[in-house]
Amino acid sequence: MSRTPVFLFACALLAPIQALAEDAAPSRPFLGAGIWYRPAYVGSDANVAALFPVVRYYGRHWFARTTQEVVEGGIRAEVFSGFSVGAQLAYEGGRATSESDFLKNHNVESLSAGVSWGVHAEYDGKLGPMPVNLLLRYRQEAKSSRGAQTDLRMNAGIYGGERLKAGIFAQTTWANNKSIQAYYGITAQQAVTTGLPAYSPEAGIVYNALGLFWSCDLSARWMFQGSLEGRQVQGDARNSPFVQVRNNLYVSAGLAYQF
Repeated sequence: MSRTPVFLFACALLAPIQALAEDAAPSRPFLGAGIWYRPAYVGSDANVAALFPVVRYYGRHWFARTTQEVVEGGIRAEVFSGFSVGAQLAYEGGRATSESDFLKNHNVESLSAGVSWGVHAEYDGKLGPMPVNLLLRYRQEAKSSRGAQTDLRMNAGIYGGERLKAGIFAQTTWANNKSIQAYYGITAQQAVTTGLPAYSPEAGIVYNALGLFWSCDLSARWMFQGSLEGRQVQGDARNSPFVQVRNNLYVSAGLAYQF
């Protein structure tokens, strides 16, 4: 069997795993699209497939990316070698009632998609021979009633071949009182309309995540990416009446053009 079919077969075997080309494995700017198979919301037992953009661009000061879990862009500056700080706008998906039979059956109103503003600090370096990326990011939703979340994330490259790259990542996300109440709380008024018990969660960790990512260069310009991620609901969020399952699976794959 020739080397090309063997390489494509290896990429196919890895296809369930996603890369969104994490910053632990730097690459050229790219732009593309992919398919994301995800739960309706963290803690839902319903799953949906959706299209998502695949982008990574770092200019001298401006950036845009989907490689750190959310669609975001903004301005950043390197303070010293490997360490950068910045400010960003990010897309926040909200929660769509139409994606979950549980929400529809209980007449739970959708939380519309929106944007957040925030700041972040980021470090790119190495742990021995392994490239690592550390990110601390604060996201305040534009609708103040939705509150804010803070992400702590680490990406680590574990394989860097000529055409195939792979790595692992871990993330913990915290929510303040407004955020966890908006997404997992149930007010007395909502209890009347939904038939669900009132619930007032406290601020804390919302979920922990672990995953794998990869990217496959199909040619000098085109690459195929994918990831496999598991999230586990934590803290007061896991006791919310909205949570049907504690563990969720996220799978994505995309095609991008490198500039």
